[in-house]
Amino acid sequence: MHFFKIPDPERNTFIWRSSEYDRAMDYIIVTGVRGLPIIHTGDNIPALICKDHSLEDGDILCIASTIYSKSKGYTRPLVSITPGERAQRLARLNGEDPRFVQAVLDASADVIMEHPFILSELTCGHIGVRAGVDQSNIEDGMVIFLPPDPMKAAGELKREIQAISKKDVGVIITDTCGRSFRRGQTGNAIGWSGMQAIRDFRGDVDLFGHVLKITEEAVVDEIAGFANFVMGESNNGVPAVIFRNCPRWSGHDSLYFSKDEDITRKLLKKELCQ
Repeated sequence: MHFFKIPDPERNTFIWRSSEYDRAMDYIIVTGVRGLPIIHTGDNIPALICKDHSLEDGDILCIASTIYSKSKGYTRPLVSITPGERAQRLARLNGEDPRFVQAVLDASADVIMEHPFILSELTCGHIGVRAGVDQSNIEDGMVIFLPPDPMKAAGELKREIQAISKKDVGVIITDTCGRSFRRGQTGNAIGWSGMQAIRDFRGDVDLFGHVLKITEEAVVDEIAGFANFVMGESNNGVPAVIFRNCPRWSGHDSLYFSKDEDITRKLLKKELCQ
């Protein structure tokens, strides 16, 4: 199936329409949420979004983890951080501020790789470069942490949005992540509510009648990736994106490999321990 992008400048929207009739998904409307103020601790993100943007049942709202964390106070001034011995060693190794490295270690449940950058697992199961700790889109001298429980955060956002809008809206909290074997960053889902992470095709058949045995589509990551494309990575001022008319899917929420399943993790940990 082929898709054509149809711009709608009046709504800051792109409509992705299929070239053939599809009962499940004739088109998807993707709208960037503009006009939000710079977010500070205590700001009510659901109220700010719902104030100027109408939502409908079945919409999926992607929200950048940065603004959620800022609204909840998951930030820290670098001057308040005293680096320990390990942070100082890794800072020398990787050429980074030892206070920033200590913030990364504080956010990490397990360090998987130390060089040329820190790769670590968070308590929620997400694995990211520098534990997702960031210094962009925040005032100088500050760092932002990922939400400690992104799934709980997504659920809270969904309930708050429903209370305001009276609409049943799915929520995905996104973060920008690098990828093994490929250059460049994409948006990933770190928390979601109102949908399942994986669309499970196992047991279905393809166009030639072959039974699918391993196909599990990470739909929340695909949506998060597109949302990241709309948000941009610098000064676009689009911290949230609304998806309308996405088809429903069924599957499961086991997005993360277990430690026994994750071959890459095993190899990196083996290297670290040598």
